[in-house]
Amino acid sequence: MNWKEKLHSDPKVMFGKMVIKNTRVPVDLVLEKLGHGISYTELLAAYPKLTMEDIQACLLFAADLTKHEKTLAVA
Repeated sequence: MNWKEKLHSDPKVMFGKMVIKNTRVPVDLVLEKLGHGISYTELLAAYPKLTMEDIQACLLFAADLTKHEKTLAVA
C-alpha cells in the first residue's frame, strides 16, 4: 500500500496537518491513540469514516518518516 493514496495535507484543512483523505482526522491523532493502547476495533468504532487501510496508511507514513530520519547518539 502507498500511504500517499490515503493521506493528504491541505492548508485549508486542519491547518495543513496530514489527515486521512475525505476526513478531518489527523494522522497524529490516530498514531497517538494506537500508542496509548486503543485497539483497531475501538478506533474504527470511534471514527466510523475510517477503514483498516486508513490506519495502516498512518502507520506506514510514520515508518516512512522515521526511516529517513538522521539521529545522533547522545551520551
